[in-house]
Amino acid sequence: MKIVNVVGARPNFMKIAPLMRAYKACPRIAPLLVHTGQHYDERMSDLFFRQLGIPEPDVNLEVGSGSHAGQTAAIMRAFEPLLLAHRPDAVLVVGDVNSTLACGLVAVKLGVRLVHVEAGLRSFDRTMPEEINRLVTDSVSDLLFCTEPSGVENLRREGVAPEKIFLVGNVMIDTLLAHRAKAEASRILDDLGIAPGRYAVLTLHRPANVDDPVRWGRILDALQVIQRDLPIIFPVHPRTRKNLGGPSAGRAAAMKNLRLIDPAGYLDFLKLMSSARLVLTDSGGIQEETTVLGVPCLTLRDSTERPITAEVGSNRVVGTDTEKILAAYREVMDGRGRRPQIPPLWDGHAAERIVAVLAERL
Repeated sequence: MKIVNVVGARPNFMKIAPLMRAYKACPRIAPLLVHTGQHYDERMSDLFFRQLGIPEPDVNLEVGSGSHAGQTAAIMRAFEPLLLAHRPDAVLVVGDVNSTLACGLVAVKLGVRLVHVEAGLRSFDRTMPEEINRLVTDSVSDLLFCTEPSGVENLRREGVAPEKIFLVGNVMIDTLLAHRAKAEASRILDDLGIAPGRYAVLTLHRPANVDDPVRWGRILDALQVIQRDLPIIFPVHPRTRKNLGGPSAGRAAAMKNLRLIDPAGYLDFLKLMSSARLVLTDSGGIQEETTVLGVPCLTLRDSTERPITAEVGSNRVVGTDTEKILAAYREVMDGRGRRPQIPPLWDGHAAERIVAVLAERL
């Protein structure tokens, strides 16, 4: 049974790694790994493959960057002849990036069964490109694997047949737990001259934040205050770096404790997160990782598609209002708030459950 597995962007790599390992215990499945090349820079792609032990892709479509429409179309054009040549039994896509949507559409139009890992997540904010990718991919998938109960509830409410839906846990957490000990050996704290528990980590990349000068300005207002107490380590996403060259460049440069660094490899970034006093982010995956690590997380968005992280985990969805960010920051620093718990099935075995279902259902 041949399954084509698609990755394209950095969040996908952490999700596909445990699946590629789990396939080894199931000789009935012959996995083919396809990299669309949506993220192609060395730090965002090649380094992650090496650190996570992902085998070299069988095919790299080398699509590269572009607008949402241009990139999606380019992936579809490149992926269609590959499927026609290999005739797989199924295509498996993960997450919510453009590669997920593009390859999913090609598969179903060619009559190939589609499997979506990390299905059912909803922010209910259709201004997010990822939300559109999630909605469309789920609507055409044959098997849908959910990370948390809200995903199951969303899919049922949208009319997906219950026999297609499986609550299996979180493959990103499989990767985190498998590499946590190795990440402890990272020397990034020494290299940056920082001590555990005495700094914050910041990540920002969503257009709604970094392309909007008003929202970006409010976030900078909060960072101005926080960096007086804690050094803020800021691995800068390429999209955000472009904006730092604009009108806000002077403000960011004037903050002595806002330390901009290049994007970090997986093990270094895991070490940074696990040792931080606080994480501020607009990333979805980081909300999940900090929940398992027990590190307080302030999500700089108005909604989250991962509500379990706020219900039982360490995540607080605070938006971009300066005072709300600072109020949540002070609560964290004062030690207020509940003790975070680990969501159900986030135990490091989600990929094994997925492969077992694939072997039975396909």
